[in-house]
Amino acid sequence: MESLNRMAIELADEALEFAAELGVTPHELSNGATAIDFGVDADGGIEAGLLLTELQTGGLATVQSRMDTVAGTPIPHVEVTTDHPGLALLGSQKAGWEISEEGFEGLGSGPARALVAEETEFQALDYADTFDLAVLAIESDQLPTAAVTAHIADRAGVAPEAVYVPTCRTASVAGSVSGAGRAAELAVFRLFELGYDPEDILTASGSAPVPPVPGDEETAMGRVNDSVVYGGQVHLTVREDHEALEDVASTAAVTYGEPFREIYAHVDWDLSDIDPAVFGPAQVTIDVRGGPTYTAGDVHEAILAESFGLE
Repeated sequence: MESLNRMAIELADEALEFAAELGVTPHELSNGATAIDFGVDADGGIEAGLLLTELQTGGLATVQSRMDTVAGTPIPHVEVTTDHPGLALLGSQKAGWEISEEGFEGLGSGPARALVAEETEFQALDYADTFDLAVLAIESDQLPTAAVTAHIADRAGVAPEAVYVPTCRTASVAGSVSGAGRAAELAVFRLFELGYDPEDILTASGSAPVPPVPGDEETAMGRVNDSVVYGGQVHLTVREDHEALEDVASTAAVTYGEPFREIYAHVDWDLSDIDPAVFGPAQVTIDVRGGPTYTAGDVHEAILAESFGLE
């Protein structure tokens, strides 16, 4: 497999070349690193969010939008399809890099994680990237500083000027789009947590509605989770049958049935107190190649309508 960062850097270059058309803003930091504002201060629209999602998956997924409805209301949906679910979704798209550096807080996803390759997913995938450029998409309400990118460079083993950090708030158009693009990722991660070998997941397709952009980050976090947990639909093709295939949908969770803003309030925003089973898509179909087909869950439009303010 070609370097994930090599493929992602081509997408970062596309964002730089078409920055005006995408509504994103590049910033060269004092140490030569490149921050690309996809939705901190920049407007960044649907196309920017689709490109950000493609970048987060290391260029190994087809990402597109379509129109559908939520509770009878027209809402854009995001579709993500990949024939490399392990690398694209676990090895790249998963938001597995927590950044806390000199007052900056953010959550990183994208192929720079594979340059570090310390998370257990990389052992299961038997993959670590080696490349001289690093791309880390960051979810934060502020743009990364030179100190932040120096930290990323140090951990990724590259020069600071080789670091590219596309960044957006959750409460932005690109944040809503990329959040809705995580339905398939959550399904694959849930299977991995349940002990399923990610290399036995052959294809993954997912879709979810793009939530309206609210005025604050906490509401936005609730909405993007609701989008996937109550509106996400996923299809997987897998190689081997396994008991875990019946427990991927969010309906398996004890906390299923409440909007995420209420779930967060119950635990005072301590995510470790949330039943991890709820972090799955609403509805899942899993085809075992040459074997049975499993189906579970359903879309919960009433919760989506309440969360999205459609009532």
